[in-house]
Amino acid sequence: MSDNNHVSYENMTERQKNRTIWSVITASSLGTLIEWYDFYIFGSLAVVLATKFFPSDNPTAAFLSTLATFAAGFVVRPFGALFFGRLGDIIGRKYTFLVTLLIMGFSTFLIGCIPSYETIGFLAPVLVLILRLLQGLALGGEYGGAATYVAEYAQPGRRGYWTSWIQTTATAGLFISLIVILVTKTSLSAEEFDGWGWRIPFWISILMVGVSYIIRRNMKESPLFAKAKSEGKTSKNPLKESFGNKYNFKFVLLALFGAAMGQGVIWYTGQFYAMSFLQKVMNVESAQVDSLMATALFLGTPFFVFFGWLSDKIGRKAVMMTGMLIAILAYRPIYDSMFKSINLENKTVATNGISEKRTVKLHDKVATDSLITFHKETLFTDGTLVKKDSIVHWSANGPVMKDGKADEPKVTQTIKLADNTKWYLVFMVFIQVIFVTMVYGPIAAFLVEMFPVRIRYTSMSLPYHIGNGVFGGLLPAVATYLVTTGKEAGHATWYLEGLWYPIGVAGVCLLIGLFYLKNKNNNIHD
Repeated sequence: MSDNNHVSYENMTERQKNRTIWSVITASSLGTLIEWYDFYIFGSLAVVLATKFFPSDNPTAAFLSTLATFAAGFVVRPFGALFFGRLGDIIGRKYTFLVTLLIMGFSTFLIGCIPSYETIGFLAPVLVLILRLLQGLALGGEYGGAATYVAEYAQPGRRGYWTSWIQTTATAGLFISLIVILVTKTSLSAEEFDGWGWRIPFWISILMVGVSYIIRRNMKESPLFAKAKSEGKTSKNPLKESFGNKYNFKFVLLALFGAAMGQGVIWYTGQFYAMSFLQKVMNVESAQVDSLMATALFLGTPFFVFFGWLSDKIGRKAVMMTGMLIAILAYRPIYDSMFKSINLENKTVATNGISEKRTVKLHDKVATDSLITFHKETLFTDGTLVKKDSIVHWSANGPVMKDGKADEPKVTQTIKLADNTKWYLVFMVFIQVIFVTMVYGPIAAFLVEMFPVRIRYTSMSLPYHIGNGVFGGLLPAVATYLVTTGKEAGHATWYLEGLWYPIGVAGVCLLIGLFYLKNKNNNIHD
């Protein structure tokens, strides 16, 4: 985009500017949405992927390993922010967009092509980890570019509103990933989905990336960056200017510890941890969790724009700090209520509501061993259905023995919720999404306004991706570990132990933000 283009943009009428920024938001949002979709199908399918890419003899360890691999993609996001942020501040926002999009798209597609652990052994988790790291690097360069690009087109008094549309893409990407997974599951049998159908959401992403690439290829450079470049005011060393300058580095640290860190843990608590809690702690049926989460996210997404708009009126700090405070106070009561909503002790078994049967399958690897599964279904009067499977190894001489004792059966239990319980849990997750929208809706404008054009991409990307990638990305693994440890230790409220992590991180961030962030929005350094 030439300087003349910049001048023509500045001389546009308000209506023309609005039309232009909507095209900018569409182009930026579509690509960002697809990249978030790519990133989240891995997290959404974590329970399934644990059985495909890791040893199956210890399901808990396999699930934790899957979450750790998922988290690894978040941990490297700051490095992607540094690498691609530097490119974005030197070369331009547009071309950096294209590179991150292609890396993300092909990495996601290839995850869907990796053979299972049973086929290639430890090479499977190694390949998955490599591709997850590439995804993380690409996403590290994506968000800062999208937020910066839109902000540099937006009118000064409406940056919160316009950039909040970019904020919706993360939740929309997760929402679409859940819908794709749900449609795939309902279109296939359980055996087909478990065997190969789980790969389809990964493969679909390549088509979406192709469309996004065409859209982004036709984008023009942002007017503020184009003007700075034509005047020779772009940075030759964005990394040194961003982090070697004490004054600027102070703002980087303030952005991280006073806003992004707390925003990151609240974002992942309200979306990923809520989903993991429903599946692994409450044992709710996977397909029902997907539909429940998708409904709550759909209802909550418009509030990103509302709180972005509100931050233009009353300030970014007021909106974000209020969201953090309410979340800190409400998390434990919310999750305690969620867990107790399916308390089977308070339910009555329906007449003829118990059915049992047994199936036998030869062991895949031990010819003399059979797997006997005892299926038990219990229907309660409110419509709740509990499915419990107990799998035991059985040889020609009776139960398989270990250390002189019959081998312990492997027990799995899933719960299909009654309608009233399902809608109650939708409401509980929706409340958490509102917390997310309060802290996440204004943060793009908040971060962009802290740094000048010449180093904006680099400076705002790093605190955002450390806050989300490190503090937020580690939440599922850390919280699951705390819950598992609490349960093994016999804590009465073991299911709430995982919440200490987001509560602690958000609490520290809230204190720093209250004392050190300005009450008024910063003037953007153009």
